[in-house]
Amino acid sequence: MSMKKSDSKKDIKKNGILVENSFLSFVWSRYTKSRLGVAALIMILIFSLIAILSPILANDRPIIMINNSGISLPAIFATKIEPENWNEYVSQNNYFAIFPIINHSPIKINIYNRFESPSLNHLMGTDNLGRDVASRMIHGSWVSLRVGFSATIITLILGLLFGMLAGYYGGVVDMIISRFIEIIICFPSFFLILALMSVVKPSVWNIILVLGIFGWTGVARLIRAEFLKIKNMEYIEAARISGITHIKIIFKHILPNAITPVLIYLAFGVSSAILAESGLSFLGFGVQPPTASWGQIMDVAQQNLRNWWLFLFPGFAIFYTVFGYNILGETLRDALDPKSK
Repeated sequence: MSMKKSDSKKDIKKNGILVENSFLSFVWSRYTKSRLGVAALIMILIFSLIAILSPILANDRPIIMINNSGISLPAIFATKIEPENWNEYVSQNNYFAIFPIINHSPIKINIYNRFESPSLNHLMGTDNLGRDVASRMIHGSWVSLRVGFSATIITLILGLLFGMLAGYYGGVVDMIISRFIEIIICFPSFFLILALMSVVKPSVWNIILVLGIFGWTGVARLIRAEFLKIKNMEYIEAARISGITHIKIIFKHILPNAITPVLIYLAFGVSSAILAESGLSFLGFGVQPPTASWGQIMDVAQQNLRNWWLFLFPGFAIFYTVFGYNILGETLRDALDPKSK
């Protein structure tokens, strides 16, 4: 009898693990069937890795310096010294140093190298101030990644808040929030962003706040629709009757079942935020010099269209990133929808 009980417990535990992991494995197996979706995921991982490692991939500062006094990491941490030429400083002071693959600063100006075409020394050429475009492209990827994810997080927080309130409580609360959403949607968001950015000081964090504040309506409508559908189901009614608080019903019983469409929307949200930041920087309302940005590099190309590398490389990077996130969102949508074939 004891053996049967222990066997049944193992079976229940084993089956419990299978049930718990079945949905994720089901979604992953469906996702990996799309070669384009897998390629997009690899593209995004490469882009994210380049962005995170930008200080040690493109910099005139050494990644590591070693001598008798100790070890320092100038490319990652600020140092007390700031020589004009790090290569000369290392050789004169007998340091052992490892430099980044692209040994050029993204912000240092060299007017003697203005508009230099791509070469072995400058793989993607230089801009109007002689700055290395390849280094600025790599550091610009970190700006794009930070803006895309930070703005999307703000969008998610605001969208969840308003969507949950409207969908769960309904009535007057739903009417007020829905009318507010409709008013915001009536105005072209990009022009509203341009108007606001012309008033506030352009900076990375201001761009993040503005994009997040004006991008939450889509998430709110998705969450509202899911809450309206789920809140009248039998298990929610049972939870209310049993005396469970509204907060617990919202966050424990409804939200986990309503979050799936939002996960799909987030992939598209990141690409939209990156594209919007590039557009603002191109128009001069985004990231300001000397901070590197893809849109800012393309803005310089307007001065002379013969400098093809100034719009080709950042244009390809914007297309590469936005395309990758859009394909990720579409493939994830198909993978999460059991009815799609």
